[in-house]
Amino acid sequence: MFHVKHEAWGRWNELLGLDIDAEAVERLEDFEQLLLEKALPLGMIGRADRGQLRERHIVDSLRAVSFLGSPPVRIVDLGSGAGLPGIPLAIARPDLSFCLAEFRRRRVAFIELAVDSLRLTNVRIFAGKAADLTGPFDLCLSRAFAEPARAWAIAQPLLSPEGKLLFWAGRSFDATSGTPEGAHISVSVPLSLAVGGPIVIMTRQ
Repeated sequence: MFHVKHEAWGRWNELLGLDIDAEAVERLEDFEQLLLEKALPLGMIGRADRGQLRERHIVDSLRAVSFLGSPPVRIVDLGSGAGLPGIPLAIARPDLSFCLAEFRRRRVAFIELAVDSLRLTNVRIFAGKAADLTGPFDLCLSRAFAEPARAWAIAQPLLSPEGKLLFWAGRSFDATSGTPEGAHISVSVPLSLAVGGPIVIMTRQ
């Protein structure tokens, strides 16, 4: 049951097929505040997004919840930046373990602050380039990280044989011309959000 202050999340809970409780909502709201107070002033989030942090970044990240599967699933967020999409997903799925890979110092420091402040025991941080990670992982996440071919080139060596790359595509993504070599793709139907394209699922052919 959501309290009055959390009622706005009820719509997303239903639309995204989430099953998040009041404690998770508190953490999502605390993370939203951290993005506003810390990440945005440091340029990790565009200033134009100030009034749309929840929908443009947190809800957009949570669109992947239905693709995460059941434990044990090994998940890595490639080039996590300000902890997106990894932190919202880790909040929504505390039963799964997440690795957030980021090599830029300021962003690593912000992720460390967020993980500590939100008491996320299911998150570990890799302070280095995603290409230097050691797999295998069952899922790689790529949101605002690289264009499709480069994201697939980095993810493929990290994935288990049946592993998948979840790629947040732009609205203009064209499956007929945007498929990286060696990848099979399926495209999720985008939700009726104000921004954002589909999530593209890439697997080995």
